[in-house]
Amino acid sequence: MGNKILIVDDEQHICEILEFNLSNEGFDVECAYSAEEALKKLTPEHKLILLDVMMGGMSGYKMAEKLRIESNPVPVIFLTAKDTENDMLTGFSVGGDDYISKPFSIKEVIARVKAVMKRSKSEIEQDEKPIDKRLIFNDLIIDIENKEIMIGENKINLTKTEFEVLALLAKHPNRIFSRVDLIERIWKEAPYTIERTVDVHIARLRKKLGAHASVIMNRSGYGYRFNTSYQ
Repeated sequence: MGNKILIVDDEQHICEILEFNLSNEGFDVECAYSAEEALKKLTPEHKLILLDVMMGGMSGYKMAEKLRIESNPVPVIFLTAKDTENDMLTGFSVGGDDYISKPFSIKEVIARVKAVMKRSKSEIEQDEKPIDKRLIFNDLIIDIENKEIMIGENKINLTKTEFEVLALLAKHPNRIFSRVDLIERIWKEAPYTIERTVDVHIARLRKKLGAHASVIMNRSGYGYRFNTSYQ
């Protein structure tokens, strides 16, 4: 099925509440009560993970980090009682797609789940004119069709959101995208996205690009653009 969700939380009553309400919305829901159990249950059929941060044993952050290291692109929404900006940024830095603070509203959870799943099913933003399936800039190759980034012979593991951001900028190298522009295009179905989220994803993307980080330029006060003449 295309709407299977894995809930990971060591508090059984939270799992039961989420399972009941998400099932009523038509989702196919499965629960795990630890990160270790979740990793054993996780299959390619799962299209989203609702993941508690603070659990006995492996934390939610560690689980998400492990998934991204293994190039698993399954979307992750963190659930946590830790709600500082640093906690939120940590969640994004390890590959999270969204972040919901406890105690949460069931309506908010359902809205965010639907937004992330809708975004994960959609193709990269298609604009007015056809684009090449492979964008090549020196030894940086952006394979639009296969959703892959190569630097020389090395494949760079990006999350779906990171790839969408880079691909969008690369398709319009002469255009500056404000943070609002990027939110409206990449996070258009997410009702609670803040501009700081864009900066976190850009910073994480630049880190993964390493020596090629300057391919993404920041125009202070304006936004971001793709630099075709980077060195």
